[in-house]
This record gives sequence, structure tokens and C-alpha cells, in this order.
Amino acid sequence: MEATINAHMPGLVARVTVSEGEFVKKGQTVAVINCMKTELAVISEYEGKVKQIVAKEWDEMDVGSSMIILELDEGKLGHV
Repeated sequence: MEATINAHMPGLVARVTVSEGEFVKKGQTVAVINCMKTELAVISEYEGKVKQIVAKEWDEMDVGSSMIILELDEGKLGHV
């Protein structure tokens, strides 16, 4: 099963802090968005392996823009 981590605010991607294949824990910072000279963390609501990084540094994000696709950890689905 997959889950998508989306931008929660408009702005530019300052950096992505995970790599494809990396395991992500719930509550982990996966990216940072720069909005009006303020950097805000994008936090994962899920646990799983990074399947695809959609957003790259300096990409412009709108609210709800896809950033990262996770392959969910089947053993942790009860915690999603």
C-alpha cells in the first residue's frame, strides 16, 4: 500500500531530507518548504520506505502538491 506526503502550504522546496529507499518513521521531517522567508518542516504522518521523491529542490508547491510517495510498512498499518 502506498501513501503520498503532500505540501501543507505553498512555497518553494528548500530541501528534501530523505532519499529513495530510506525508511521513514511517523513524525520524521522529510522535506522543508520555504514560504515568505520562513522554513517549515514537512512531517510524515506515516511509516514506510521512500518509493519516489516527486518534489525537487526549488520546485514550487501549492497546498496539496505531491512531494514524496511512501511504500507503507505493512506491519505498521494499524498506526497510520
